[in-house]
Amino acid sequence: MEYNSGRTDLIIPEYGRNIQRMVEYAVSIKSPELRNQVANAIINVMGQLFPHLRDVEDYKHKLWDHIFIMSDFKLDVESPYPVPTAQHFEEKPEMIAYPNKSIKYGHYGTIIGEVLKNAVDFEEGEDKDRLIQDLGNMLKRMYLTNSGSYANDEVIKRQVSELSGGKITWKDEYVLADSKDLAPPQKKLHQHRKRKKPFKKRRKY
Repeated sequence: MEYNSGRTDLIIPEYGRNIQRMVEYAVSIKSPELRNQVANAIINVMGQLFPHLRDVEDYKHKLWDHIFIMSDFKLDVESPYPVPTAQHFEEKPEMIAYPNKSIKYGHYGTIIGEVLKNAVDFEEGEDKDRLIQDLGNMLKRMYLTNSGSYANDEVIKRQVSELSGGKITWKDEYVLADSKDLAPPQKKLHQHRKRKKPFKKRRKY
């Protein structure tokens, strides 16, 4: 009887032992023509066993990469795609540059500032006035959500100007909504529940 402890490790366990053996057999074939035929047959079997891979973009390329990996890159066949190497898969991905923008008001993030700067280019009129008021109320709502405390309207107005790079001035006719209309609903911490009377067993007579 053959036990798993005596078998070679599966390189890609998802394909199972039989596919792994097929790949190993393909590597051992001396005839290049027959080796190519067997490799293509294995690719077709892999695609049939795992039809969900067809949803992946260029799934055939992925299958060919997998068959080379399972052969420990020893399979010498004609592939329709560039033949990968072990070094290719050992390469570490490039570090992603982390945005190093300084945010003056962390609770507003960066997007709201960009929107305010873009609002400067709007044509003067009712639409621009309405946009600035809406953005001011958005700042106030975000402030209340973050701090949970009272928001000073004069502070919000000043911050609108600062975040726009000083190019937007809060006009006297602009109106900020009341804090109670913008603040998120508060959850009730204490709810009175009716106490259930303890169940009493009836005495048997």
